Amino acid sequence: MTDDIKDTAAEATTSKAPASEATSATATAIPATKATTGKLSAHDLLRAFEAEQLKSDLPEIYVGDTVKVGVRISEGNKERIQPYEGVVIAKRHGGLNETITVRRIFQGIGVERVFLLHSPQVASVKVERRGKVRRAKLFYLRDRVGKATRVKQRFDR
Repeated sequence: MTDDIKDTAAEATTSKAPASEATSATATAIPATKATTGKLSAHDLLRAFEAEQLKSDLPEIYVGDTVKVGVRISEGNKERIQPYEGVVIAKRHGGLNETITVRRIFQGIGVERVFLLHSPQVASVKVERRGKVRRAKLFYLRDRVGKATRVKQRFDR
C-alpha cells in the first residue's frame, strides 16, 4: 500500500511538472504572438491614429494673442486660402480636439469663429502679436466696442 501511495505521488509530481512547463510555454507564446501580429486594444488604436493626425508645425497660441488663421475655402473645383485675423478669446480641449475661438470686428459687428486646430481645413496659423491678459477666457470683450476691445501687447514671449 505504501508503494501505491508513492507511485501516485510520483505520477502526480511528474504530471504536474509538464503541465506547469506547458502553461509557462503558452504564457510566453501568447505575448510573443500579440507583438508579432500587431493587435492593439481599441484605446491604443485610437491613440495611434490621433498621433498620426496631429499637426507638428503649429505655434504656441495663448489666449489674448492676435492670430491670422488661413482657412481653406473650396469654390466649385477651385480651392483658395482665406485669412481670418482676430483675437483668441478662448482655448478648449487638447490634443486632436484642440480648438480656439477667434473674435474679430467686421463692418462694426463682432464675429467669432471656432477653429479646430488640427483640422485639414486650417491651412496655417500665424501669431501676429502676443497679448497680455490675466484671464483664461476673454468673453468680456463681447460687451465692449471700439478701442475698449484692444488687448495690451506682451513682449516677453
